[in-house]
Amino acid sequence: MKTIRYAFWGLVALVLVLVGLANRDIVTLRAMPQAMADLLHISPDIQLPLFVAIFAGVGIGLLIGFLWEWMREHPVRKQARRQGKEAKKLRQELATRSDGTGHSKDDVLALVERS
Repeated sequence: MKTIRYAFWGLVALVLVLVGLANRDIVTLRAMPQAMADLLHISPDIQLPLFVAIFAGVGIGLLIGFLWEWMREHPVRKQARRQGKEAKKLRQELATRSDGTGHSKDDVLALVERS
């Protein structure tokens, strides 16, 4: 199984290197359209290789997706945390009611356990 995993990640690395080599040309990324930049007399642009823009876009998209999913699952994690605390409290209560031999200290519970 590890061999398949290593082969998969090796293939992914090879594809990323090939994409990077095929897209080495310099491109200009602009934060706003040229007409608006001329109107405001600012030109926020940057020049970088195309593969950097591609990989940065994929990385930013992954980060946004992970953040969105983390926020979406917040109620589920909150409920699991609450249920975990409740289970811990019940285990502690059960341990205090038992004398360590498995027999209950409570008379009513001892009668129920005998039957």
